[in-house]
Amino acid sequence: MKSYIRIIDKLNERIGSAVSWLTIILVLVTCYDVVVRYVFRESSVAFQEIEWHLFAILFLVGGAYTLKIDDHVRVDIFYTKFSTERKALVDFVGSIIFLIPFCLLAIYASKDFVVNSFLVKETSPDAGGLPARYILKAFIPLSFFLLLLQGIALCFKSYLNLKKTNNSLETND
Repeated sequence: MKSYIRIIDKLNERIGSAVSWLTIILVLVTCYDVVVRYVFRESSVAFQEIEWHLFAILFLVGGAYTLKIDDHVRVDIFYTKFSTERKALVDFVGSIIFLIPFCLLAIYASKDFVVNSFLVKETSPDAGGLPARYILKAFIPLSFFLLLLQGIALCFKSYLNLKKTNNSLETND
């Protein structure tokens, strides 16, 4: 379990760090688009699509990294006040009941969507849009697969924390 956690944490750390550089590109593309649109009164569908493609990749692929560093959105009203053991229990149960099944469902549901996009070599429906939209769509199951791997790692971490807490309680008795 510990080696799986290390491998998946390292994988998502590297991918998250690599994808984070897209933020700089996204800012530059957006600034360029704004200047061209409002100063020169020109517009480019391709640049607008690049903006949302980059954002989609950042959002999708960044999900697993965000879970890994524990910066994901959570209702912290109660969780922040929980003991380490209770947090581990919530993470363990939440991963098994919600996160892992949701990732499996998303991967399964997106499979035909992505395959069909590749088969027809889907492009933008807008004139002047980007080609190869199927590449962007491939990030959907890929990102949920990475999130699934990280969810399993979280489940393992939570289990080990629960086991460690229970072992320390038994030795104190």
